[in-house]
Amino acid sequence: MEYRVAQLEALGRFLDEKKQDILEATAADMGKPPFEAEFSEILLCKNELHETLNNLSTWMKDEHVDRNLVTQLDSAFIRKDPYGVVLIIGPWNYPIHLILVPLIGAIAAGNCVIVKPSEMTKNSERLVAEVLPTYLDNDCFAVVTAGVQETTGLLENKFDYIFFTGNPTVGRIMMTAAAKHLTPVTLELGGKNPCYVSDTCDVQNVARRVAWGRFFNAGQTCIAPDYVLCSVEMQEKLLPALSKAIAEFYGPNPQESPDFGRIVGDKHFQRVQKLLGSGRVAIGGQTDEKERYIAPTVLADVLPSDSIMQEEIFGPVLPIVTVANVDEAIALINSHEQPLAVYAFSSDDKVVNQVLERTSSGGFCGNDTLMHVTLTSLPFGGMGTSGLGMYHGKFTFDTFTHHRGCLHRSMGREALNTLRYPPYSQHKLGIVRAASEVKRKGACTLL
Repeated sequence: MEYRVAQLEALGRFLDEKKQDILEATAADMGKPPFEAEFSEILLCKNELHETLNNLSTWMKDEHVDRNLVTQLDSAFIRKDPYGVVLIIGPWNYPIHLILVPLIGAIAAGNCVIVKPSEMTKNSERLVAEVLPTYLDNDCFAVVTAGVQETTGLLENKFDYIFFTGNPTVGRIMMTAAAKHLTPVTLELGGKNPCYVSDTCDVQNVARRVAWGRFFNAGQTCIAPDYVLCSVEMQEKLLPALSKAIAEFYGPNPQESPDFGRIVGDKHFQRVQKLLGSGRVAIGGQTDEKERYIAPTVLADVLPSDSIMQEEIFGPVLPIVTVANVDEAIALINSHEQPLAVYAFSSDDKVVNQVLERTSSGGFCGNDTLMHVTLTSLPFGGMGTSGLGMYHGKFTFDTFTHHRGCLHRSMGREALNTLRYPPYSQHKLGIVRAASEVKRKGACTLL
């Protein structure tokens, strides 16, 4: 345990001592505002780190379990073993956070780790590759830089666990590569996260919370609300409220705001720009290819058949699709693949609970956006095309841990075992059944 703690504490020093470098690298890569970078790339990582250090001794202990009558005198427990050598492949949108959080759990669980940061964010990649190894034991932890071709070669090797964050298309490639070696995987992917807004709500509060979640990191967040579902009447109320919230956040010209980021690359800029043709531009819509700037944009009267509704947006564009009622909203949500998150806003808790109970998703947040992932006590992960597996807090430790079922019996007391040995009889079977079966509560067994 001392070794694991030492490596984890070294990660803490990296975050403290290289804070300014992290802020500068993420700003250079995608114009990430210092507030957003410190909150998402540093503070949330430190929360995960401190949660792990505070609880590691408890998590590592053997977990003793219930025994039946036959094994009452024995020791039955779950041993927490590491998998071995873990490969963590990170994305570009949160290039520090989405490397370090799984790394914290992998180290805590006792694994050796190879980290592959995204080549899309060159400054953050360089920081992780050149600086992070100076804080860790290089015999157990390594950082590799690689593009698509080199990563494909890397995946030819046998790893004991693969943790990948990215899009579903590459996720399938990862799972295929892992299957060759029967390697277990965690896939943190994405999807179109719906946000239902009922007619009974505080419209301005909804607008602020939705705008913040959508435009944080210039919309390049896997759990951002991807589209709004609401009535025609609510759309008419929500549009001026969103316009007001955007002006409060970023001023009259968001391009000049120090609090609004940029699209990560030209290819992504062009992809998001093409999506602006759906519906009608109600707010924003301005673009600047040289700066890779797309204004915080709201599209009204979007149809489910429009191009923007066919893929994850991953940019600062919020389409509004009108529905007649909550039932129609739920039906539309359920017509898509399971998303990474579902959001529901209503002053009526029954409406929020209705959306929760009748939909399926990786996570859920009522009357806010993004905030569920700030809790180390909640698991984070997708299902279906939005992901496989979960992490955060103890869930990260468990992800990188093989839970080994163990029973330690005495060499003596052999007379107690003779009932299970041949020659068999109905009398022996009755005694063995009574001593070893799990009974429903309130039931009894007659010998």
